[in-house]
Amino acid sequence: MKKNSVVIYKNTCAVTGDNDGDKFTVNWCVSRATPGGKKAVYANQKVRPRDVIVLSEEEGDLEKSLDFAEKALSPDSEVSKQLEEVWELLSADADGAGQDVSFFEIVELARGKVLADEVWGVYQALKNGFLFEEKLDSTETDRVKINFSVRSKEKIEELKNKAYEKEHAEELRGEFITRLRQGKLNLPEDAKYMQEVEAFALGKTDKCKILKDANMKESVERAHDLLLKTGIWDITKNPYPSRWGLSMKSAGLSLTRPPEEERIKVPCVGWAIDSPWSTDPDDAIGFDGEYLWISIADPASTVLPDSPIDVSARNRGATLYIPEGAARMLSESCLEDYALGLKEESRALSFKIKLNEKCEIEDCEVLRTIADVKRLTYEKADELKDSAELKPLFEIAAKTFERRRNNGAVTITMPEIHVIVDSETKKVSMQEVVHYESGNVVRECMILAGEGAARFAFKNNFAFPFISQEAPDIPNELPSGLAGQYRLRRCMRKRNVGVTASAHAALGLGMYSQVTSPLRRYGDLIAHEQLRAFIKGEPLIDKDEMLLRIAAGDAAARAAKQAERNSNTHWTLVYLLQNPDWQGTAVCLSIEPKQTVFFIKELGIETVISGIKCALNDEIPVKVSKIDLPNLEVVFTAV
Repeated sequence: MKKNSVVIYKNTCAVTGDNDGDKFTVNWCVSRATPGGKKAVYANQKVRPRDVIVLSEEEGDLEKSLDFAEKALSPDSEVSKQLEEVWELLSADADGAGQDVSFFEIVELARGKVLADEVWGVYQALKNGFLFEEKLDSTETDRVKINFSVRSKEKIEELKNKAYEKEHAEELRGEFITRLRQGKLNLPEDAKYMQEVEAFALGKTDKCKILKDANMKESVERAHDLLLKTGIWDITKNPYPSRWGLSMKSAGLSLTRPPEEERIKVPCVGWAIDSPWSTDPDDAIGFDGEYLWISIADPASTVLPDSPIDVSARNRGATLYIPEGAARMLSESCLEDYALGLKEESRALSFKIKLNEKCEIEDCEVLRTIADVKRLTYEKADELKDSAELKPLFEIAAKTFERRRNNGAVTITMPEIHVIVDSETKKVSMQEVVHYESGNVVRECMILAGEGAARFAFKNNFAFPFISQEAPDIPNELPSGLAGQYRLRRCMRKRNVGVTASAHAALGLGMYSQVTSPLRRYGDLIAHEQLRAFIKGEPLIDKDEMLLRIAAGDAAARAAKQAERNSNTHWTLVYLLQNPDWQGTAVCLSIEPKQTVFFIKELGIETVISGIKCALNDEIPVKVSKIDLPNLEVVFTAV
């Protein structure tokens, strides 16, 4: 390396000094004073050849190089004008924008020749300008080549706009706020500012400075309304899963294949009875003439307590079911190996229950099993209710229900509507949920499994997620029809989840747990983890740790349930917006001093309508008067 060569060192200009073996010194500017101010300070430092990029091996002067660079960086400098001419020349070439040109070729075209005291200034003007993009080539071992790519007119315009926006950020933001107040945005240019509003509306941030600066209410509903009015969102945008901190995608961690372990064969066919749209069957019921067998999916054979998959499931709490689809607590891929009835044989955790004549549980065993599971829809199961395989299950369910009812169980039946959203068109449709007798059979068997599991855990004295509910305060007289069901529902007490066995009055049981949906509910999954650990003689989760884990899972599950309710209401209102001429029937549920509560049969929702004189259970035709989608509110009036 020649002495006084001009080089780039630490991204600034430097001039080489004396050689010292395989190293040499460089003088470079640490801080440079303004003209007429303090003298520049330089550092004398030893470096290696690969630490620098050579600009010129001719003798150069650091002060002169820095002075020239200051002049060259001015937008109206001679160098700037010359580089613009070079860009025009190269752009006119057949290859046009995008071609790579050597730095030294550009210098010669711009300045006529390469001068040591000018190269740093020309380099700075190139690097900080918009016309060329630097492309360093380090393929050669001894030095780095400097090339510049010729930018297109479109790219130059884009970079200039970004630079202008950065320099005038506050001014441009103020102009945007003014347009926002006036409701006259310039789209798509203003969309970048609305990202802050969108993040707030989705619950990803706690505050929104844009709303505050625009003197608007800082609420997620106001943000939602603004996004609709400005066209950033359309009515089909569902913000509620995100707002409740939930993912709309299924869990990503995949379960391994079920382990090879000793299992017994369930001696009878297990019937997985479900809705036709169900894709994750996780329970099956069968009767062998002596025992009721309730076989449940067995993901806990792989998911260990406090493993990454367990923690992920705990954070989700439950599978999220919204009209757009399901975001599963466990991965989609696990269904093939763990859902029941999808293969010729299903691995399960089975509850082998001995019942007496009154269908009271005499004994319950928990076993690792192989089950032959057949799938049926509720409709098909009802058709086969008198068959040899299903008739005993219908009889057991009837007796179990009678036993629970005699013990004070409360059954509430309200019409249900299934909200369906077409994934492509986002068109919404409403489908009434048909209640089949076989649905009651499945419910009673699942309750028996929960009761049997609770008794098993209590008998063997280990920590378990028990579910309890205090007795409701039901008046002596209840109205008939839907009005009576509504009044009865309002009497119900909140359920509790804990590690102490206690009565579940609403079910008419002395103790109860939920164990029949480990693919869908974290409380069921951790119950299975504990049951498997006990029957295998492995370490159990203690009471304190169990309480912490079920509390965390239950909190997440409540968030999922709230997101489901909000999502269903959202899509119901979207359905009404898509069908502006809709009319339906409202059933009077409750007459209160200032308002009357109605149930809209075709929508499955409750609403308040003022100024209507009617009796309980009267039906009146209604239509929509007003819809406030961001606030999930709809006003109905009598037709």
